[in-house]
Amino acid sequence: MKETVKAEYRSKRVSQIPPYVFSTINKKKAELKKKGVDIIDLGIGDPDLSTPSHIVEKLKDELGDPANFKYPNYGGIPELRQAIADFYKTRYGVDLDSDSEVLVLIGSKEGIAHLVPALIDPGETVLTPDPGYGVYRTAIQLANGVPHSMPLTKSLDFKPDFDAIPEDVLEQAKLMFLNYPGNPTSATVDVDFFEKVIHFAKKHHIAVAHDFAYNMVTFDGYKAPSILQAEGAKEIAVEFGSFSKTYNMTGWRIGYVVGNSSIIEALSVIKSNTDTSQFIPIQKAAAFALTSDQSCVEQHNDIYKERMDTMINALKEIGINVQVPRGSFFIWAEVPHGFNSMDFAEMLLQEVGIVVTPGSAFGDGGEGYFRISLSVPTERLIEAVGRLKKYFSNL
Repeated sequence: MKETVKAEYRSKRVSQIPPYVFSTINKKKAELKKKGVDIIDLGIGDPDLSTPSHIVEKLKDELGDPANFKYPNYGGIPELRQAIADFYKTRYGVDLDSDSEVLVLIGSKEGIAHLVPALIDPGETVLTPDPGYGVYRTAIQLANGVPHSMPLTKSLDFKPDFDAIPEDVLEQAKLMFLNYPGNPTSATVDVDFFEKVIHFAKKHHIAVAHDFAYNMVTFDGYKAPSILQAEGAKEIAVEFGSFSKTYNMTGWRIGYVVGNSSIIEALSVIKSNTDTSQFIPIQKAAAFALTSDQSCVEQHNDIYKERMDTMINALKEIGINVQVPRGSFFIWAEVPHGFNSMDFAEMLLQEVGIVVTPGSAFGDGGEGYFRISLSVPTERLIEAVGRLKKYFSNL
């Protein structure tokens, strides 16, 4: 007689992945909304600003060409790869071979996740920032690798202390993830920091992957450097870029990786066997985004800066410690005394109707902090500020 089919089918590697924190938050949001609570979501970093109209119009134009509905080149169309290479030359002074040192991705998240199995074997170690973007650790677990946290602390301006990494860990490490401007910390660095990173990585034969998703979201004259500007970086490093935050194209799912050709080739093997690149009209619109008028980027940054000033002033007024970011559209704030990050986030949701992300969602190193996203309409942010001031004044 046929055995009863098990209700649950999943591998051990999937079973070890904890519930995605944002899905848990969304469930609680939905419950409160059913009760009629007006929720202001400052949790997820999905820009409320529209994709610039000239990029949208370019997409519409390309949809009229039947040739664009065929399978694309596995590595991305030449037009987009060349536009990315030209962008790096113009903005960072970095020369890239568009054929071997540029690869188009279906969003940088996809590329980051696929990079891990492309470079490590089961049991090998990957160095990850803590707190950091959750996909780094998840991708390592799915590849049966071993994540090793590099704590990011306020005392070190949220940069890793490479000297604190044990020698036995360094011997097993094959890959390191970095992310500046940082998510969630909004920390920024200069080229000198990347020079130290490359020297360290070469010494210990560790590949470096720099997540550069917020490269163009900067303020007060700060210009985020590329890791590829560091001497010898292309010998050991790659950098992930995204159109999501710069041009508000999150749903378009288009990104890229640039740098070391051997690492990119390894990643392309994974990708060519699992996907067929992104829809050609989207790739052509992305190329146009990089090569057309860039004034929209500064206009959007001005909006984020205004929102940031408004929220930071409010946080300081109610006694919450926070540093002014130079990059990203996140505020990394300290949880008030007497709370842990999850309890504080829960309190704001239940008592004020405001969603923030608890720092612990980004790793143990995030405890004691919470993240605010500025990717909401300005009037809603002002409403959130009013609620916070009123609530804390009554405590």
